[in-house]
Amino acid sequence: ICFVVTKSFLLTCCLPIFLMGMRYYFSRKVILHYLDCALHTDMSDIEQYYMKPPGSCFWVAVLDGNVVGIVAARGNEEDNTVELRRMSVDSNYRGKGIAKALGRKVLEFAMVNNYSSVVLGTTAVKMAAHKLYESLGFKHVGVVEHYALPGMTRSLLERMFFQLRYHRYRLQLREE
Repeated sequence: ICFVVTKSFLLTCCLPIFLMGMRYYFSRKVILHYLDCALHTDMSDIEQYYMKPPGSCFWVAVLDGNVVGIVAARGNEEDNTVELRRMSVDSNYRGKGIAKALGRKVLEFAMVNNYSSVVLGTTAVKMAAHKLYESLGFKHVGVVEHYALPGMTRSLLERMFFQLRYHRYRLQLREE
């Protein structure tokens, strides 16, 4: 279509490179802004946000003296759920069962504290993350299209070159 409209072979060849560059730029911008936002909110004071409130906790996986993974749980007394949050495993240690062990720790925490269910949301695009949650017993309960991460401006260019799907999962532990 570009060639038909512009009659320029050079422009037709350069357009995909330009579009990929724009996608890279906006993806990087959004992700870096999100990480900065996370590092200045709950991750800036883990003790205050996850260790002090009742029904919340934070775990760190250590292997050979190195932190290789983290996960948090944040309780919600209103609906008697606990949210699995901030699960992350160092890319050099993925596929070794660390994420599954961290997920099980949150499930154990939820059962010990008599929560009725565990919920989580993820923007993960890798199918391995979704398979992990399903292997832990979570059921996929919905998708939010065009999800906005904290810190996103939702500008026209940002919406054109960076879009996320937010997947919600739930594991019912007991009936209320």
